[in-house]
Amino acid sequence: MNSNITIQKATSKDALGIGEVFYKTWLATYPNEEAGITTEDIEFKFKDRKSRDGSKFDNIPENELFLTAKDGEHVVGVCDLIKHDDKNRLKAIYILPEYQGKGIGKMFWNEALKFFDPKKDNIVEVVTYNTNAIEFYKKLGFVDTGKRLQEERLRMRNGAIFPEMEMKMSTSVSEK
Repeated sequence: MNSNITIQKATSKDALGIGEVFYKTWLATYPNEEAGITTEDIEFKFKDRKSRDGSKFDNIPENELFLTAKDGEHVVGVCDLIKHDDKNRLKAIYILPEYQGKGIGKMFWNEALKFFDPKKDNIVEVVTYNTNAIEFYKKLGFVDTGKRLQEERLRMRNGAIFPEMEMKMSTSVSEK
């Protein structure tokens, strides 16, 4: 684990770095010929997002937590969490490719466990061909529920939709 990495709540000042993490990790992870997702689709999706206003990070609802991992002042990872009435949802963990495998995902997960309701199951939806993420979640104790999703919010310009799977960690596992 890199001792220079800090985990903290995102603020509006982090917006550009957060956008860079999403953009670079999506480009490195999601183009997939079989799924019909192209590099051009990813470029198009992010073309107007890189300079977004970050004020939303200063007004996050109590049931949500958006974290950054920083190497000094540089945002190198993001983690988005939400507590629902019936479950905890890990919306995203994205880490710049050059920082992956250094324990940052586990650092995020430790913070998630502090935030999440320990009486509720933990859910994550992951793209079915993102084997690195699937293996990471399996190591944490998540299992494939068999549920497959194709959400409209994940439709690319060419019409292809990211194929997702749901993974779940029951409360009895997360307490171990």
